[in-house]
Amino acid sequence: MSRTSSPSASSARAAPAPPRGAIACRPVATPAELAEHLAIRREVFVEIQRLFEGDDRDARDDDPATIHVVGIVDGAIAGAVRLYPLDDHGLWQGDRLAVRPDARARHIGADLVRCAVALGGAAGGRRMVARVQEANVRFFERLGWVRDGEPGPYRGVVHQPMAIPLGAGLTPPRA
Repeated sequence: MSRTSSPSASSARAAPAPPRGAIACRPVATPAELAEHLAIRREVFVEIQRLFEGDDRDARDDDPATIHVVGIVDGAIAGAVRLYPLDDHGLWQGDRLAVRPDARARHIGADLVRCAVALGGAAGGRRMVARVQEANVRFFERLGWVRDGEPGPYRGVVHQPMAIPLGAGLTPPRA
């Protein structure tokens, strides 16, 4: 988790896969991993939840400051999240947390959120914000996030703004 930016296609090195049965979360290391990250998001947000038509990609995905993270279960990429700075004062956004349905029982979502928080802090972030679907608010609260405003619609679904402090020495609690 020491990298703080997405690798370019020419400089990416493949990281070794974790042993079978292990769960790991880290920034994407290859173009193939980025493609799998995007495929998971498309599966969850386009095919299952129908929040987007066709694809959920946006300009943030092409911004070099965006960090795309993968969650690996039993040696296979099974989850994704991305994060990016919103300003020059340490405010970061975490979003597009997605886990394949068959991997959700492994609790990789919590590890992906913790990884995003750690990466944002390591990059100099002071605070991370996110819009969280109402059904997932308690999950985020167990990870140390707090409600940060009134719920409202995003893509036709009610989301709760949430936030967590970032920085050296801050470790989110384990769920």
